[in-house]
Order: sequence, then C-alpha cells, then structure tokens
Amino acid sequence: MKYMKEKLIELLNNADAIVIGAGAGLSSAAGFEYGGETFLKNFQYMHDLYGYNDMYSAGFHSFTSLEEKWAYWAKMIYLNRYVDHGKELYKRLFQLVKDKNYFVITTNVDHQFQKAGFDKQRLFYMQGDYGLFQCSKACHNKTYDNEEIIKNMIAHTENHKIPSYLIPRCPVCGAPMTTNLRCDDLFVQDEGWYKAKQKYEAFIQENKNKRIAFLELGVGYSTPVWIKYPFMRMTLANTNATYICIDKGYIYIPDEIKKQTIAIQADIQDVI
Repeated sequence: MKYMKEKLIELLNNADAIVIGAGAGLSSAAGFEYGGETFLKNFQYMHDLYGYNDMYSAGFHSFTSLEEKWAYWAKMIYLNRYVDHGKELYKRLFQLVKDKNYFVITTNVDHQFQKAGFDKQRLFYMQGDYGLFQCSKACHNKTYDNEEIIKNMIAHTENHKIPSYLIPRCPVCGAPMTTNLRCDDLFVQDEGWYKAKQKYEAFIQENKNKRIAFLELGVGYSTPVWIKYPFMRMTLANTNATYICIDKGYIYIPDEIKKQTIAIQADIQDVI
C-alpha cells in the first residue's frame, strides 16, 4: 500500500491537470453512515413503525402527510448537510491537490468538498445539493437555500411532525417544495448548475491533450454514465492521460486503457 500511495502522489505531482470524480463510496470511506447506529440513534421510530434500517430507504417512505415527511427530511438533511463532521479524508484529499490545477465533479450531495476547503469555482455538484430546495413541479428554474428553514423545522418538530405553517411552498405556483436532488425528470438545473457545468467542460477542453490525471474515488456501477464511463473515454482519447480508480468494490478496466490505468482495490481511507 505504501508503494501505491507514493505512486499516486508522484502521478498527481507530475500531472498538468487533475480531475477528481467522486461517488458515494468516498463519503462512505470518510465515515458517513446512513444506516446502523447513526440511523437508529436519530430515526428509531422509522425502524420501529415501518421497518427501515437506513436513511436512504426511509426517504422513499410514503408518508401520511407533508408534516410527517418534512419532520423526517429536515433531520436527515441537517445530519448530512449542516452538521460539521470534520471528515479527515476530504481534508487529506484537499491537501493533495490544493496547490494544483484541479477540478471536481461529484454525484455526492453532502457538500463535503467545500467544507474541506475546495474552491467552489472548481466544483460541479451534478446531482444536486441537500442544502437546496426547488419547486416539486419544477415550475421555474431556480433553487433556494434551505438552512434556516431546515433548522426551524427541527426546532418545532413534535411527535415526528412539523407544524403545517412550516411546510415549504413554491413562491411562484404554491406547490410544495422538494429537495434539489436528481431523482426524476423534475430535477431543476438552475443557473448555478449550468455555470458549474460550463466551467467543468471548459477545464476539460483546456487540458484535453495535456498530462491529465482522472482520479476516480468511490464511483460504483449504479450510475457509471456520469463519471466512470466519461473518464474512461477521455483517457482513451488522450495518450497523455492517466486513469486512477480507487474503490474497495469491483473494478473493471477495459483492455484499451489498461496501460494508462492504475486500479487500486482498497478502502480509499487507506490510500489517500
């Protein structure tokens, strides 16, 4: 493992540009836990009443009312977006690239890159952000910061329900608001989303023929079309590129890019 760490640092130091692609496996390696003790400590009632064992599955529950739904979602958002977990893995990753020419694309929605010090102008949260609301009908192309109302919901939750007057409503059409997460075709890609996308695409274009390192961290095969497959294609198109894949799960590398690839099947925590 020591050799792999040294090889990784050497590649990053010699790269003209670094593109970090991060999936759920990175936050998992950093210590984020959606199930287990964390879930039971905060949502024991969801287990006792409905049989859920993790925050992700419980979020899809058919709640009997918006008051009940937002009591759950407010606490879930707060725990995963606004609590300062101080995750050292993200901080170590930032130390590796902070003085380099980098950009981050991620499907994670927990805001941990910015909390660790990464430049907001070098981040593309393509799947949304727990910290943003949007109209559930997507009637207009705008998102809204939700920190104040989320904390207010939690402060006024009783018997696993929020007061009706705290249910967030769209200021345009009056429909209930929802969290800005890509879970259906009503996901709002607002002005900030498009600006981040343009910056990411410009970074790729500016560095497409240079010594570019595609550092993929914890990206599985549930949605490979967003990060994994594009990284592979861009590596194939550039003989100066290196594809670095770190994940404790299964890793598949196409024959066409094996000579340009470093695959490390290990816990990201042990490598970064």
